[in-house]
Amino acid sequence: MFQRVMAVLAAVFLVGAVAVALIGSPDAPLGVDLYVLDRDGLYAVQSHVSGWLWEAVARPLLIRPAWLLPACIGILFGGLSLSIASHQRPQRTPRRRL
Repeated sequence: MFQRVMAVLAAVFLVGAVAVALIGSPDAPLGVDLYVLDRDGLYAVQSHVSGWLWEAVARPLLIRPAWLLPACIGILFGGLSLSIASHQRPQRTPRRRL
């Protein structure tokens, strides 16, 4: 069950990454797209996050292309789905007694 959920999430994020790249400009940074969606939200997040976290984590993500973050999340979910599937034992069907 968990393996299927991860596979579906991987598909959703990968299709979302392609949609973001096709609808908008493929070179547009994530920060610009978020600013267009909600101008005040980005400033609110920056004011509530500590300085080192903003500089070390948030800013590098915001300067990357917008499609890159959902693509990376989709790849991670896909890898998790495949690794879970390889560790599961195949289900054996019960044998009939004659």
